[in-house]
Amino acid sequence: MTSIPVQAQRRPVDRPRVEALTRELLLALGEDPDRDGLKDTPRRFADWWGEFLDHDPGRLDTSFAQECQYGDFVLLTGIEAWSVCEHHLLPFRLDVSIAYIPDSSVLGLSKLVRHLEAHTHALQLQERITHDVAHDLAKAAGTDDVAVFTAGEHLCMSMRGVKATSVRTTTMCRLGRIESDPDLAARIERLALPVRA
Repeated sequence: MTSIPVQAQRRPVDRPRVEALTRELLLALGEDPDRDGLKDTPRRFADWWGEFLDHDPGRLDTSFAQECQYGDFVLLTGIEAWSVCEHHLLPFRLDVSIAYIPDSSVLGLSKLVRHLEAHTHALQLQERITHDVAHDLAKAAGTDDVAVFTAGEHLCMSMRGVKATSVRTTTMCRLGRIESDPDLAARIERLALPVRA
């Protein structure tokens, strides 16, 4: 029913190898991997990568038949998600809003977040997450009337390079009537996009 999330296209994390490579990395960084503070770091680091990349989002297909068409949209806001930038291997945090107009059935609300998780637990790009989640939800909901909005803080920008700590990157993918109807799009965006002071 949905496209294959990025992590389903890769092999599971080889934790013993990641642990050995992390020990080598610590040595290359001039550290002593046998000192008290670092003794278990290679194992913890390998465990974290395994937990993050081999994450199972659970069932994605729960929906409920609608007895009547109420004709308006469903909007979830305030969803926080983390991913890892595939260009720098640094984390980025997303504030996500998801909207859709139900057709003959409604999706379980948690499934909207699970679709997001299916794409964030990978080496990723914010733009790809936004696009892929919108298209997967359109398939799952049986309607093209879907929109996904993401505002991201990327540590590859705030910790390194230009060190721009206040920058937020906004991406959106609007499909169906949410793309073609400017009034509907404006109503949803007013509620979905975070207001920054």
